[in-house]
Amino acid sequence: MSYLDANATEPLRPAARAAVLAALDLTGNPSSVHGAGRAARRVVETARTALATRFGGRPQDLVFTSGATEANALAIHALGHGRRIIVGATEHDAVRAAAPNAAVLPVDSNGVADLAALAQLLSEGGPALVCLMMANNETGTLQPIMEAAAICRHHGALLHVDAVQAAGRIPVEFAALGAASLVVSSHKLGGPTGAGALLLAPEVAAIGALIRGGGQERGRRGGTPSVPAIAGFAAAALADPPALASLRDAIERIAMDAGALVCGGAGPRLANTTCLALPGVRADAQVIALDLDGIAVSAGAACSSGKVTASHVLAAMGLGDLAGEAIRVSLPWNATGADVAAFAATYPRMAARLRAALGRPLASRAA
Repeated sequence: MSYLDANATEPLRPAARAAVLAALDLTGNPSSVHGAGRAARRVVETARTALATRFGGRPQDLVFTSGATEANALAIHALGHGRRIIVGATEHDAVRAAAPNAAVLPVDSNGVADLAALAQLLSEGGPALVCLMMANNETGTLQPIMEAAAICRHHGALLHVDAVQAAGRIPVEFAALGAASLVVSSHKLGGPTGAGALLLAPEVAAIGALIRGGGQERGRRGGTPSVPAIAGFAAAALADPPALASLRDAIERIAMDAGALVCGGAGPRLANTTCLALPGVRADAQVIALDLDGIAVSAGAACSSGKVTASHVLAAMGLGDLAGEAIRVSLPWNATGADVAAFAATYPRMAARLRAALGRPLASRAA
C-alpha cells in the first residue's frame, strides 16, 4: 500500500511512538497529589510547555482537548458568545457544525478568502468572531491569516484559526498572527489520535468550559487527560516540516498528463497536498479504483463517517460538477519517490479505464 492520505491522519512518527509507550507505563492520574499522580502531571505539563513553545503561545494559555473537533467547538462556544460569527466558505465541517447559523465569507477560485468581503461583513456592525483556517484540508490552500487578523482588529472582532493542517507542515507562530485562538491536532502531524490543543491569546484565556467536570485545564475543559496521547503529541510536534513539494509536483504532472485538473493550483498551498479532478468521473469511483491498486487517497475530508459526497470546498471555489469528481492526494512526512512511482504506475491506467467506461475523451492538460 502506498499511503497518500496524510491530511486524514499522518503515520505515527517514531519519536511519538516512543513517547506514547513510555507514558503507558505511568499509572497515576495527573490530578492526584501522590507521587504517581505527580509523575503523570509532569508529562502533561512538559508536553504543554513544548507545544506552546513550538506554536508560539504561553503554556498557561494552552488547553488540551480530545482533538481538533472539540478544540474548535470550545473556541467557538466560548469566544462566539454574544457575537456574530463569520465562517470561511471552505472551513472544515467541524467548524461549520459548531456555528451552523454563521455568515459565510466567500473565497476566490483558488479558495483564498475574500478580504474585501470580510471587511464589508465586519463593517455591518456588532462584535464578531471570524473563523478562518490556516490551510485547507482538501486543497492545501493557505489563507492570509495575518491580513485577516489586522482587518478583525480594526473592526474590534476576534479571529479563530484552525491550524490543524498547517501545523507540522509550515511554521506556525500563534503570537505573531494576531489571532485570539488557534487549534492544532496530534494525529495530523504524526502523533497519536485522541489529543488536540486550543491556544488562546492572554486577553481571552479565561474562557468557560464546554465540557465541565473536575476543573482540569484551569477549569476550561473537564475530564482526565490522555497522558500517552499528549506525550506523543508533543514528541511529534518537535519534528521539522518535511520537504515534499517536488514529490507533489511530480504527482500533479502525472495526473494532468492523464487528463486531470489541479483544483486551486494557482494559489498558495501546502507542499504536501494536491486536489485532482477527473472530469466526468465520480470521486468515489476513483478512490475505490486506486485503493484496489494499492494507493490510498481520499475524496474531500475523511471526517464525514466514511461518506464520499460533493465537496463544499470545491463548490465554494466555483468548480461546479468538479466538486464531486475530485480526489485529494496528501503526502505523509515519510513519503518517497517510490510513492510517486506507484502513483505513476496506477493513476493513468485508472483514469483511462474509468473514462473509457463512461465514453469520455481525455481532458486537455490544464491547471
